[in-house]
Amino acid sequence: MRAVIQRVKHGRVTIEGAVTADIQLGLVILLGIGPEDTAEKLLAAAKKIALMRIFEDDQRKMNRSIIDVGGSAIVVSQFTLYADTRKGNRPSFIGAAPPDLARPLVDQFVQFLQDQGVPTQTGVFGADMLVDISNDGPVTIILQDD
Repeated sequence: MRAVIQRVKHGRVTIEGAVTADIQLGLVILLGIGPEDTAEKLLAAAKKIALMRIFEDDQRKMNRSIIDVGGSAIVVSQFTLYADTRKGNRPSFIGAAPPDLARPLVDQFVQFLQDQGVPTQTGVFGADMLVDISNDGPVTIILQDD
């Protein structure tokens, strides 16, 4: 599992001109699933992200979680996080889980995040999406379990 977590002031996913996800303060999570990933790994990641202290407190220190600030999340499945660029100029994505394995795990991750108390919206698995991210800080965290 690989996740790029971005603290945002605003995030939006648009597909063919239609907005499918739209949040204000919160996180946009780009999520890549690997072939060895399990529901247990994704549950641990959801718990970590929900409690990750990357929002500022009154002293401007990153001391608050998304739950503490009442934020929301958008999860976007992104197999390209498994790009292998070691050979040639065209990335290989053979390290990413196939769609029939990845789709249910992405759905489980979203549910796990919601179960932690984080209102969560999504893109559409496999769709060509336009993802608008107003990165706040900028704060970008890479969470990797592989």
